[in-house]
Amino acid sequence: MYYKSLSFRLLLAEGVVLTAFFALAAVMLEQGFLDSAEQSLRERLQIQIYSLLSVAEINNDADLKMPDNFPDPRLTHPGSGLYGFIRNDKRELLWHSPSATEGDEIAPPEMTAGTSVFMFDQQGRYVLHYAVIWQNVAGMEREYFFSVAEDAGFVSNQVKQLQEILRFWLIIIGLVLVGIQFALLRWSLKPLRCMVNDLEAIEEGKKSCLDGQYASELEGLAGNLNAFISSERAQLERYRNNLADLAHSLKTPLAILRGCAESFGSQQETVQDQISRMDEIIEYQLQKAAAKGECKTIKSINVVTIINKITASLAKVYRDKDIIFEVSIPAPTIVYCEQGDFYEIFGNLMDNACKWCRHKVTITATLEPIKDGKHYALLLEIEDDGPGIPAETIREILKRGVRADENTHGHGIGMSVVYELTGLLGGQLQGGKSQALGGMKWGVYLP
Repeated sequence: MYYKSLSFRLLLAEGVVLTAFFALAAVMLEQGFLDSAEQSLRERLQIQIYSLLSVAEINNDADLKMPDNFPDPRLTHPGSGLYGFIRNDKRELLWHSPSATEGDEIAPPEMTAGTSVFMFDQQGRYVLHYAVIWQNVAGMEREYFFSVAEDAGFVSNQVKQLQEILRFWLIIIGLVLVGIQFALLRWSLKPLRCMVNDLEAIEEGKKSCLDGQYASELEGLAGNLNAFISSERAQLERYRNNLADLAHSLKTPLAILRGCAESFGSQQETVQDQISRMDEIIEYQLQKAAAKGECKTIKSINVVTIINKITASLAKVYRDKDIIFEVSIPAPTIVYCEQGDFYEIFGNLMDNACKWCRHKVTITATLEPIKDGKHYALLLEIEDDGPGIPAETIREILKRGVRADENTHGHGIGMSVVYELTGLLGGQLQGGKSQALGGMKWGVYLP
């Protein structure tokens, strides 16, 4: 889905960051403008108080007289939004401007002479109180409280106007930045989209490798992918050719054996079983050869059942040796593996053990072993009492076409198949000398 896209995630993250940034910037700018507007209003109210002080007169009885006209005409018009008040030291109202009505009266707070208090009252007005001690010509002193108030509508209108302009332009700038960011992301991620398109073309068979012009950061990835594709293609082709040749070469002998099975007398059932088993092997190998890619294993098999089948078949093949098989595997032992792969691995190992042993072969299993710090599901060990293989030769016989004894019949591919399949399954193959029987010991770790 689209929300899994890198472009969508980056664009969403950028949008969240821009939204948070612009919201914080808007709040800070609005608060800063409000503080500036309030400070400007306070200064204007301070000027109004100075104007009232300049026109006020005090007589010989220390009584305050105010004129009928004022420097600011708003003080003379009722409901103009600008109000003035003067109180004495007993907080009694001595004078109020003609613009003020009975409900507009303001009581000053506790304050000392020569100080001022700026506040926002419950009626939604900004008020500046100023306390002063006045002395007349006779030397009489009186304390007065001058208060000037102005409705908050002027400040709130300015803030509201700023908010509308600011938010409009922040939204426009944010949308422009998101658009630019989207374009940049599209341009930046274009090499990845080209690589994805080339990979899809390879899957559809329209291309054989990643041959586009990619960004320098993707050149190493493209090179590794090309190497991986070439390796897989070469390995798949090699498997197909080899297995196709094997299947073709076995089909004719199988047909002849099936036609002549009636002449084997008492061994007819055994011959038929082995022919059926060989036919199963061919079908399994043909399926592997025709496969276009590796699939995850989801099948479970019982190790005890398959080991018993293999030992029963090998006991008939090597009945002249009268081999003693000792199987020590807890029942049931379940592993996740293709049955054909399991037959390939342990069929070859047990066939080699029977071929080289004198009289005895042991098979033991260990559940959940640890090898080189890695946890495995099963360790299956096969030991024989034969001559064994020198330690320096063990790694050589894992190569295709190499046999421990060139005089012994075989093609030298059994152990290489075991080694390759074990690696493909994610396991390990380990060989060495059997301490219990003195011959060869093979251990297979399966995940």
